[in-house]
Amino acid sequence: MEAKTVQPVNLETTRSIKRKRTYKQPWMLHFMVLPAAILVFIFSYIPMTGIIMAFKDYKPALGIVDSPWVGLKHFRYMFENDYFMQIAWNTLFFACSKMIMNLIIPFLFALLLNEVRKMALKRTIQTLVYLPHFLSWVTLSGILIDMLAQTGIVNQFISNVFGIKPIFFLGDGNWFRFTIIFSDVWKEFGFNTIIFLAALSGINPSLYEAAEVDGATRWKQTMHITIPSLIPIAIVIATLALGNVLNANFDQVFNLYSPLVYQQGDIIDTFVYREGLLSGQFSFATAVSLIKSVISLILIVISYRLAYKFAGYRIF
Repeated sequence: MEAKTVQPVNLETTRSIKRKRTYKQPWMLHFMVLPAAILVFIFSYIPMTGIIMAFKDYKPALGIVDSPWVGLKHFRYMFENDYFMQIAWNTLFFACSKMIMNLIIPFLFALLLNEVRKMALKRTIQTLVYLPHFLSWVTLSGILIDMLAQTGIVNQFISNVFGIKPIFFLGDGNWFRFTIIFSDVWKEFGFNTIIFLAALSGINPSLYEAAEVDGATRWKQTMHITIPSLIPIAIVIATLALGNVLNANFDQVFNLYSPLVYQQGDIIDTFVYREGLLSGQFSFATAVSLIKSVISLILIVISYRLAYKFAGYRIF
């Protein structure tokens, strides 16, 4: 019998065909994305042309195009301004403190909540700590201003119980920093806890069963099974938070601060708001925002690379 010749398989061609089949999508899916893409282009990309104001001495009467070109004047003034260095430090301090606290406290709270065996109690606690996340900072700021006033309920409590003088929480710079960090953690830690609880639900129950057979206590199970299982998601949250290290929550600070605490409480976003919209220094405010955006973009790229390296997390 005549032997049949086997044709060699071109692996590269096979991979190419599979890749094309993978990327091929029905045109209807692309059509569904089109309205969102148009909106993003109109409201996100077209306004980016306004960044040329950072290199001009913008005059509203002349417009962006006809305003005189000044080059890097606003950037030099920004880095020579001591107050800008102060608000940059304030922004980093607030953002890093919130990032660390919003990682540690939800992590610990999720571990504690995971040990609650009564589901009704567990769900009630989870709902109560989750609710503040849905309140806007405009609403919460009004509540905090009333509660933390020198005649508010908090100062009345510490005066009657501990016998100390009322504390000026929103008027003293050091106490203002503490108030900003504490109130942000109180508002957001319930939402961040859900992420860790979701990771806990994905742990294989057979690991705990095997540990019980070996005589491991609940503490040892937590130390050797639960915590190691949460470390990857904690790394992802921490690295992705690096992209927001220059965002200290404008809504919160703007609604709580006052001229009394500008030195310790002013951040880049509130500074840009006052310089650009209130003082009319549009070009200088644009230069500050541009520097912040560039640094944030670099940090986002770095954070995604770190998340992929240490936790295998990637979007694309």
